[in-house]
Amino acid sequence: MNPNTVIVRFETVAEQTAGPVRRIVGFAHARDLFGLLDSADLEANPRSAKAGPVTDSILESITETPETFVFKTKGILVGASSYEKLQRNRYRLSFENTKIEGILDGGHNTLALGTHILMRALGDNAIKRKIRTWSNFKDLWEEHRDEIEELRARKTSHDDYDADALDFLVPLEILVPSDLEDEESTEAFNSSLLSICSARNNNVQLTLETKAAKKGFYEVLRSALPKGIEKRVEWKSNDGGDVKVRDLIALSWIPLTKLELEDMPKLLPQNIYRNKGECAKLFDELMSRDDVSKATDGEYTREVYSKQVVSALKLAGALPKLYDKIYRDFPEAYKANGGKFGNINVVKIAGNMRTQPTTYFTEEEVDYSYPDGLIMPLVYGLKALIEVGDDGTVDWATDPEEFLDEHLAVIVRKYRPVLDAFRFDPQKVGKNEGSYDLIYDAFETQLERQSA
Repeated sequence: MNPNTVIVRFETVAEQTAGPVRRIVGFAHARDLFGLLDSADLEANPRSAKAGPVTDSILESITETPETFVFKTKGILVGASSYEKLQRNRYRLSFENTKIEGILDGGHNTLALGTHILMRALGDNAIKRKIRTWSNFKDLWEEHRDEIEELRARKTSHDDYDADALDFLVPLEILVPSDLEDEESTEAFNSSLLSICSARNNNVQLTLETKAAKKGFYEVLRSALPKGIEKRVEWKSNDGGDVKVRDLIALSWIPLTKLELEDMPKLLPQNIYRNKGECAKLFDELMSRDDVSKATDGEYTREVYSKQVVSALKLAGALPKLYDKIYRDFPEAYKANGGKFGNINVVKIAGNMRTQPTTYFTEEEVDYSYPDGLIMPLVYGLKALIEVGDDGTVDWATDPEEFLDEHLAVIVRKYRPVLDAFRFDPQKVGKNEGSYDLIYDAFETQLERQSA
């Protein structure tokens, strides 16, 4: 959250304490939550808020029954590691670590509340159509700050005071340390905050990937990706990204399975295509190991420190671009071996399509659209180009892009019998273990010839 300090005022409030946590709970008028909306982000929330039926329903309740809205919603949950109790039911909250502090639950309520205030401030309900995600909302909130400040500045005694926009009550719950003077208690609070957050969000069935993102397991991979791809990934639920994080996690097992760590999970090669849920589950298990990651910010978030695993994840950052290269170049490699790619029944020619097909990760225009089951064995074959160093880290044995430029056509010639045998059925090709073994051997053979 930025700024890191905000003052909120309750209309009615009570405090409850259990163990290291103090709960400040009550009702707050919408007009007293502007500061929270000014500074709030959803980094601490495992899910990002996304406009849709849920926010539409909340907005309808605010508009049609503002007097009972407070009883129709669970409200907003906020966590802060430092606070000060002020006069007149006011509290000053300080957020020292926005990864675990801030809005922990109630992101959709916050988005709907902010959208309502924006519509009132601008006198334009159509602004709602521009808000699809939390980031859209924050951009518009900043863009129209003058109008929002004007609405905020209106006094209840003014003729233009908008009671419908500002007077309805919102349930607000704030979690803070029970004893700020006790370092042990404060540390226990920080350790419990994210587990509380996760438990609250479990009611909406968080995906395994969302929980892993919250734990910090994707940070190395995220930093290794080209910026253009990283921005397109839906790292947690409702982020709005076009690229699913489990697709990246599945690809990451290509270099991860080269590692020679003890008790490495066993993953069938075809599962990077047919069972991405298992890939995500095994990834979570691997990253949770003490020899791979260590606890930070209490026991919930973790930092991957194993140099072997880090090296594999850095290679994984290059795989989306290589995946797209294979997708783009495969048709020409097939045609170089006498095939007519456009005649394959699962292939669509760009010229016959209403929209221009593009590659999945980098959005480059391509001449054909076809299921990726046809190329997954080729993508897996890149594993043969990875070597293990004396210290157990992994790296490319050769430049993978240059290797593909030189050898892909030869490899596709060896691949052709598999495609013919399965009649180019992408499901059968992509789910058959033999397809992957054959292509891995083909990559390995070409690498040996190149190195000879």
